[in-house]
Amino acid sequence: MSTTIPDLRRAERRRLQRLVRKSRDSAVIRRALALLQLDTGKRPTEVARVLSAARSSVYRWSNWFAEYGVDGLLSLPRGRQKTTVSDPVVQLVSGLLKKPPQAFNYLRTRWSSELLAKEVHRQLGVRIHSSTIRRLLPDIGFGWRRARPFLYKRDPHKAERLKAIENALSQRDPREAVFYADEVDVDLNPKIGFAWMERGKQTPVPTPGTNQKQYLAGALHSRTGTVTWVEGPNKRSELFVALLKQLRRRYRGFKRLVLIIDNSVIHKSRETREFLTSNPKFVFLFQPAYHPWVNRIERLWKAMHDTVTRNHQWRSMDQLMNAVRQFMSAVQPFPGAGHALVEISA
Repeated sequence: MSTTIPDLRRAERRRLQRLVRKSRDSAVIRRALALLQLDTGKRPTEVARVLSAARSSVYRWSNWFAEYGVDGLLSLPRGRQKTTVSDPVVQLVSGLLKKPPQAFNYLRTRWSSELLAKEVHRQLGVRIHSSTIRRLLPDIGFGWRRARPFLYKRDPHKAERLKAIENALSQRDPREAVFYADEVDVDLNPKIGFAWMERGKQTPVPTPGTNQKQYLAGALHSRTGTVTWVEGPNKRSELFVALLKQLRRRYRGFKRLVLIIDNSVIHKSRETREFLTSNPKFVFLFQPAYHPWVNRIERLWKAMHDTVTRNHQWRSMDQLMNAVRQFMSAVQPFPGAGHALVEISA
């Protein structure tokens, strides 16, 4: 078998040496070593003996290098080759997946590879196996994922409410303060979430068996980030009214206190209305229904759960609430710079 003994350039020699050091493919390493040894003047027979390879293999590797360069020594991808289908099929499958099967008079609520193959044959007259469809989908950007639910309802007052909130936030009257207000549950039963764990193992998080709850009501100042909050054993009107009283004391020099709140029943209850009657400085702006992201205090509650309650191992509600209180102090003004790094105090 004829071969050409390679005359390596410096760049080629350095790339072959890099393959020997860093490649994880043993076949590529052997080919690179063979070319490097041939470059030193060794005969193919001697190289084959040193590498425990057939002499014909050394000739073949040298010919690959002569024709394709260093890339000719790399291994071809293993496994089944990528599916090749015509562009009309790809375009049709992509279009079908953007609509539910019911749009094409099928009973199924989700597309399957068999159903896609059937619809391709019906529209294009092309017979394609379902396994081919299944291999095609990742190549064109589709994966089997969990759907995202959303509530199919619209607030008829959405635009009006958003405009009122926008106007309140844009006011710069020093005698007026605007707050994002809401309530949150604190459960002794820990919220389970992601954390760094040893691969193949899950960190156990003990649960109390019988859950206990406490509740916070908070108001986040829209400009300063200051948080005013109260706690209580129940999520009732008394808790929300206690928050209003705390705001009244803290901001007694202000002419108007505007609260951006959700449509919870405790924000519209008889007790709350009675308090507002005797305290006209309070103004409520209700956010659109099903729009929790409008209320920025939700970010505060998320930070509290991520810092204190998720995967927690407090054995009593007193211990947990002590941690919550330390968080609420450290987070001021929100978003506080160091609440995620605060140390536990006795």
